Amino acid sequence: MPRARIYRGTAHNLRLLARKLQQGVLVAVPSETVYGLAGNALDAQACRKIFAAKGRPSTDPLIVHIHSLAQLAEVAVTNPAALRLARQFWPGPLTLVLPKRAVVPDAVTAGLASVAVRMPSDPLLRRLLKLCGLPLAAPSANPFGYVSPTTAEHVRHGLGSKIGFILDGGPARIGLESTIVDLRQPGRPRLLRPGAITRGQLGRALGRRVVVGLRPSDRNKGAQIAPGLLKRHYSPHARVVLHRKLSTRRAATSGPSEAWLFLKRPVLPVRSNVFWLDAAGTTPVAAQRLFAMLRQLDQAGYTIIHVELARGAGLAEALNDRLRRAAAK
Repeated sequence: MPRARIYRGTAHNLRLLARKLQQGVLVAVPSETVYGLAGNALDAQACRKIFAAKGRPSTDPLIVHIHSLAQLAEVAVTNPAALRLARQFWPGPLTLVLPKRAVVPDAVTAGLASVAVRMPSDPLLRRLLKLCGLPLAAPSANPFGYVSPTTAEHVRHGLGSKIGFILDGGPARIGLESTIVDLRQPGRPRLLRPGAITRGQLGRALGRRVVVGLRPSDRNKGAQIAPGLLKRHYSPHARVVLHRKLSTRRAATSGPSEAWLFLKRPVLPVRSNVFWLDAAGTTPVAAQRLFAMLRQLDQAGYTIIHVELARGAGLAEALNDRLRRAAAK
């Protein structure tokens, strides 16, 4: 039986969980993106517990979550470009990769000289960060490589036997992980992972073009420069098959082991293996529901999940990025 307990966000519970974090204990926390598994980012032993609980390789670094800009200067070496983005998009779903301060353990950064940092906007997580007075390292609160959790119950289902404390903040508002931008060279910003903060928004804020992808010097390192960059990630046990547009005809004649996940409610007789992310097909709702639906279909026992790619730029690019990684072999 799972030993993890889910805690409501009462003042008493927040004080309790803040003390646990100060003592080096892990706590699963809500955020506006997905739920994270948090530990004291300045405590190497606590951070190693995160890797052990998730089964996460030590070459995949953690994101450090902070409450204030003052904390940013404590864990990273800032620059004008980073401060400009921080002032415009924080608190929010944006992670900045910067040179790290010596106070950040190598366990957090996969031994690299850089650190990924963000200031979340979820009100419960912000209160917890303020109460514990620590930066918190927090990857997604799920077994490594599996679909990210967007509810407290998702966390308990995946890690309930490995952790003791889960803070319930309700369903994640965005449902996809944060945008990651590499600003180690501020004159040449790089988008490493798309998210709710789009490439266009970043370029307008910085007044310059944002390049997509890793620097050539980072491509052959043993460690990842930031999380979420592996070819296969966010994956259910079922095989995910991507389509530019799903065929209602094929869905209507498919076998019972295949699920069909449309962006928008299709016009066809409703079958038990046909699903959709949003009746109206809006991208924000589709993104918010994606991981929960993949989990639902996986747990229902489908062996193949056919999914329709989103169309357009911005958040659609982030949704498609997660789908392509989920479908990778």
